[in-house]
Amino acid sequence: MEEEKIELNTHKKINQNLCGKLIELKENYAKVKLEATEEMAVDDLGLIHGGFTFAAADFCAMATINHPNVVLTNSQSKFLAPVKVGDIVIFESEVIFDDDKKQEIKVVAKINDIKVYEGIFDSVILKKHVLKLKISD
Repeated sequence: MEEEKIELNTHKKINQNLCGKLIELKENYAKVKLEATEEMAVDDLGLIHGGFTFAAADFCAMATINHPNVVLTNSQSKFLAPVKVGDIVIFESEVIFDDDKKQEIKVVAKINDIKVYEGIFDSVILKKHVLKLKISD
């Protein structure tokens, strides 16, 4: 039996060239591929700025929740190995806690079989888009 394809409902305008391409999406699971490019490099040796790794991990986590009003509230990150120009980094995330209002998502990133990043992301689903909220909400 073929799994039903799930449509991305969040972060629809994200630049997937810089923040990773969504390559798989299931209930409570996402997979993102980041291709490390020269424009992400911080030096002549091709070291990639960790912000691109984090952005791909964050995108993967938010896609896992896949709600239009999901927002990141906290994260814990471990950068375990460097990423360099030419690397293909695969991020996989899964929900490890969900009480309908708050979620916790684990993200692991690997280059081949080498773990380069691991993080825990906390999120909430708001009643409205975060930019449409008023302080009284």
